[in-house]
Amino acid sequence: MNRLLNKVAIVTASTQGIGLAITKSFATEGAIVYMAVRKVDVGNELANELNAAGGKVKVVYFDATVIESYETMVDEVLKNEGRIDVLVNNFGGTNPRYDRDIMKCKYENFISGVEVNLRSVFLTSQLVAQKAMSIQKSGSIINISSVAGLVPDMTSCAYGTAKAGIIHLSKMIATHTARYNIRCNVVCPGMTATAAVSGNLTAEYEALFQKHTPLSRMGKPEEIAAAVLYFAGDESAFTTGQVIAVSGGYGMAAPTYGDMVNPSK
Repeated sequence: MNRLLNKVAIVTASTQGIGLAITKSFATEGAIVYMAVRKVDVGNELANELNAAGGKVKVVYFDATVIESYETMVDEVLKNEGRIDVLVNNFGGTNPRYDRDIMKCKYENFISGVEVNLRSVFLTSQLVAQKAMSIQKSGSIINISSVAGLVPDMTSCAYGTAKAGIIHLSKMIATHTARYNIRCNVVCPGMTATAAVSGNLTAEYEALFQKHTPLSRMGKPEEIAAAVLYFAGDESAFTTGQVIAVSGGYGMAAPTYGDMVNPSK
């Protein structure tokens, strides 16, 4: 408890799934958490629930597709709190109908998918580092990538490329900002039991994915949040530029793993 007592944190895309789990985790640990979200009304409802349970949660407007909202988000938090201690870039996603393999993915869909995922990390990190963390000489930036950025898949060409780019960009941020005592680390979730996953994946694909996951199950949003909490807290004060895959071991074993351990699946 209180590992983030009175630290000011921003969590983007935080009304559901992993982002909401991170918000709850930070609030439980005493942080002042800003849910940076597009649907402010939904954010306010969730913030009220968390505050009724003892949290200190606020809402700020942010839409990754609206460039102006990046700076207004940062400025509003600074105006209210005077500092920003933790930034979690959780926004990201793809449309599987258009983000396909190299043979079928149209260039305009590829480049737009890469841009929106990388832009959200670059601009938010840059603004927070320039306007807050470099001045206060402290801060932790945690970027949510994906196991898709570590292990190539048979589809989602844009998403996988963008998530791999986030990993390298994070190491660049860590290198460029260390002089200001700013840290930047990465969490790569595997398949996680969120509404977005259940709404886009078939049961057959889910079973196939789990077949090649040594722990043989999907992750929980709270398990991803636990890794993010580590990077946000003082326990990781000497850790920067690092990548943690919270993926049940997916991609770790030899390609024959699933067939050898689960031959009937």
